[in-house]
Parts: sequence; structure tokens; C-alpha cells
Amino acid sequence: MINLISLTDAGRLLAERLQKLICSEVTLWHKPQPFTDTVQQLFAKGETLIFICATGIVIRSLAAVLQSKQSDPAVLVLDEQGQFVIPLLSGHQGGANQLAAEVAELLAAQLVSTTANAYLQPVYTAGMGCERGCSAASLHALLEQSVASAGLDIRQISAIASIDIKHDEVGLIALAKDLNIPFYCYEVALLKTVEQQLQTPSEYVYKTVGVYGVAESAALISAERCVAQGADQSADKITELLLAKQKSKVATCAIGRGYRV
Repeated sequence: MINLISLTDAGRLLAERLQKLICSEVTLWHKPQPFTDTVQQLFAKGETLIFICATGIVIRSLAAVLQSKQSDPAVLVLDEQGQFVIPLLSGHQGGANQLAAEVAELLAAQLVSTTANAYLQPVYTAGMGCERGCSAASLHALLEQSVASAGLDIRQISAIASIDIKHDEVGLIALAKDLNIPFYCYEVALLKTVEQQLQTPSEYVYKTVGVYGVAESAALISAERCVAQGADQSADKITELLLAKQKSKVATCAIGRGYRV
């Protein structure tokens, strides 16, 4: 969920304009009362916050609830004229850098990135596992739900990936074809190389297929491979899970993100 928070009439007009431009679900908050309690509660719930006000107000309001860049949600700050967009908190892990770039593009505004590395356009991939014979429709529904939870549009997904025993899974093949993106399958040995990055490892999955998580492992590996295509092989690459494993009755899905620095 994205929350747009304004404090002035000009800020409210900008928030209403931005709400119409953003694809994801957006809630508008104009002068919420009590202000600090409201924004702290939204932050604690892990919801994305886009403030249209002074940066100092945001910092003072959220200081008491900041935890870690690994868990805090994305926080952006815009001026009420919509000229500048600042990814204030959780730039990489929380996706603030990516969202800020998208907002800046929507508003034709200036992105003001203060992270150690200059902003880079990430690549998003979906790792998926499923029951044998799972339909493409069921997989598509889970993928739609997952990208929405990650604050993305399904058109931003560059590839679908799974474990090698799924190389002939008709539903996965059909889903990738419908989305006009590649479908990759990776062997167990390769998927095992990202075990330390998994957020929801499963002993049951390990005993069944030999890795602690199909969806998360495949998402990470495919993100790394997509970033590496055509790139300088000596360049550093960062790969991370944007969204941990999501489950339906018949499938799992995780979203990976990769970019070069």
C-alpha cells in the first residue's frame, strides 16, 4: 500500500494528481490527525509513505520508530510544487530509490538521490514453484498478487524462473509466453548458492527437491543472470529479494531484484 501524505492545499493537489498516475493502490492523507501517531502507525505496518512536505517534519515524526534498513518501509519526500523527489529511507532494500525514480518520471521532476551509489535501474524477476499440472491462470493470478504486494506492475517483470525439474511445466511455460518474457530453469547446485539470502527456508522443500526454497532461490539467480547479460563481467552485481515467498493453494512466487554498481 502506498500512502500519500500532504499538509498544504498545494500539496493536496499534487497528491491527487500523483494518485491518478500511480498504478498501485494509493491512499490519500491530508493533514491526518494526530499527525505523528498516524504516520508512525502506517510506518510500523510496513506501508510505503510519500510525504509532500518539508523533510525535517518527516524525520522528526518517524525518528522514534526507525528500526533497520533491512525492515523499514520506503519513505519518499516531495516538495509541494512537485519539482523534486527524494528517496529518504530504505533506498535499496525497501525500494525507495526505484519508486522515487518512477515518481520523478511520472511528474517530470528531478530525482534527488543521496545514496552512496548513484541510482541504477533495477531488473525484476519472478521465481515460481507449483504443483504438477498447475494452470497458467492460477500462476498468473499469484504473480499479479505478488507484484502488487511488491509495489510493481507485472510489465516490469523481466523473466520467470524455477527449478530444473519444472522445465516442462506447461503452466509456467504458458505464463511466460503470455507475458512475452523468458522462462528459465536452474539446477539444484546453482540454486543452493543463494541459500544464505533466503527469507523463508523450508525443510520440507529441501527434503522434496534438494533446495530450501524454489521460488526465492530462482528469483535471486534469475535476477543476477538477467543483470549480467551483456554486462561487464568484472562489474559488481547486487541481487536481493524484493518480495519473499508468497503462496497460493497450488503455487509459490517470490520477486527478485538485481542491479549493477
